[in-house]
Amino acid sequence: MNRYFKKGTIHLNWILIIFLAIFSISIISLRKNIHKTINQTVWHFGINLNNIDKDSYVSWIKNQDGQKENTQSGIFLNKSIDFKDIVASRTNLILGEQSTANGEKWIEVDLSDQRLYMKEGTSTVGTFLVSSGKWYPTPTGEWRIWIKLRYTRMRGGSKALGTFYDLPNVPYTMYYYKGYGIHGAYWHNDFGQPRSHGCVNMKPEEAGIVFNWASVGTRVVVHQ
Repeated sequence: MNRYFKKGTIHLNWILIIFLAIFSISIISLRKNIHKTINQTVWHFGINLNNIDKDSYVSWIKNQDGQKENTQSGIFLNKSIDFKDIVASRTNLILGEQSTANGEKWIEVDLSDQRLYMKEGTSTVGTFLVSSGKWYPTPTGEWRIWIKLRYTRMRGGSKALGTFYDLPNVPYTMYYYKGYGIHGAYWHNDFGQPRSHGCVNMKPEEAGIVFNWASVGTRVVVHQ
């Protein structure tokens, strides 16, 4: 009798363990989907849930003086990464040619083909691959660059969801809408496909070309 009772207890324990494992996986998956849905729903109200605890989007921006931090590492997607300082040339040469276009300088970001266009009037004077929002959407609309920072620190995401980042010395940053900006990304090389938390990522050396060409007040148009 005791032998059968013990076997039954063991079977029940295994069933309970399997049930709890399935339940835990389901909860984690549901939590991720809810988190993603909420972020996609509220981004157009100017709320970034990465930084919901902040009083103002200005306070999200670290190192507002644009100075370089003395550090060699950061975190991206919960993993440690090395800082790579890549300096762009300050030349006016773009894609090997001197720009002779006239007209307003403005920036177009096409999310459908993951590409940024440097425009002067109706002429395109430069174009580069970018990476827009993957974990959080990149807002569409028209704005103007309100601050340029040679270096800044960016921090956000969720450790629980594996999307946490703490990145020092983000290069050639041009904020155009609240905490959204165009900037260099030294922590990945997947340009041409979404890979950011909402900003527009570029190769650092190419972001530097745009940074040196654009000014505070330059118009930025982001569309699908």
